[in-house]
Amino acid sequence: MHDQIPTINFPDGPKVAALGQGTWRMGESRAKAAEEIRSLQTGLDLGMTLIDTAEMYGDGAAERIVGEAIKGRREDAFVVSKVLPSNASRSGTLAACERSLNNLGIDCIDLYLLHWRGGYPLADTVAAFEELKKTGKIRAWGVSNFDVEDMEELEAVPDGRNVAANQVLYNLARRGIEYDLLPRCRDRGVPIMAYSPLDEGRLLHNADLIHIAKAHQATPAQVALAFLKTRSGVISIPKTGSAERARENRDAMDIHLTEENLAELDRLFPPPRRKTRLEII
Repeated sequence: MHDQIPTINFPDGPKVAALGQGTWRMGESRAKAAEEIRSLQTGLDLGMTLIDTAEMYGDGAAERIVGEAIKGRREDAFVVSKVLPSNASRSGTLAACERSLNNLGIDCIDLYLLHWRGGYPLADTVAAFEELKKTGKIRAWGVSNFDVEDMEELEAVPDGRNVAANQVLYNLARRGIEYDLLPRCRDRGVPIMAYSPLDEGRLLHNADLIHIAKAHQATPAQVALAFLKTRSGVISIPKTGSAERARENRDAMDIHLTEENLAELDRLFPPPRRKTRLEII
């Protein structure tokens, strides 16, 4: 019997599981497509309903993989996609959203993000996001790779306070956002989406993490995800193209780290003591 996956409230009301699924580098190999689709479907079956993708991933191929995975079960999935900064003018954002909708085979994206800061004014991108909301093409919009200063600038433009999420690099080895960005977003009810929660696989080989994992009869990946489960307002989006690994990720929600475990993790992966530049990969 599984523990229930914790849920995160978005500003406009919907609750979403705090453990989702990423799709970076999916769709790049035709030979792997069927297994990638099965992996996402397995995740949906296990309650990992948020699926994160982007127009950049495989030049739309990852979105098409997601579309296949959710075909016939759209109501089971909370779909997130992203517009590239180079497409984020007002008209460019509208056109990019239409392409993503076609790739995904759906009528509405649940959460649409600006992938990172670019050259177009934030006011233009936000205006496009608001237009997409009014026409029913998206339900909510957010940003990715925005630091505190970026969030302040965003909230100063018309309708900028409607931002519903900020997706950033966050894991045990990269805890810089805990100093200011995470508490700021938490105070404003803006969820953080943690991409690369396993630090692109590097955490899987950490000897100290392996030692802690053995005490829980778990894997290092599961401990890393269980750590993020303890962070209020955070949604993890690990990527895997394996149904077996999707099950492993889900099992991480059954791990309950003790205060001693968390203190040991703080010793091994110290939280920030000062402001650091937002890390991006």
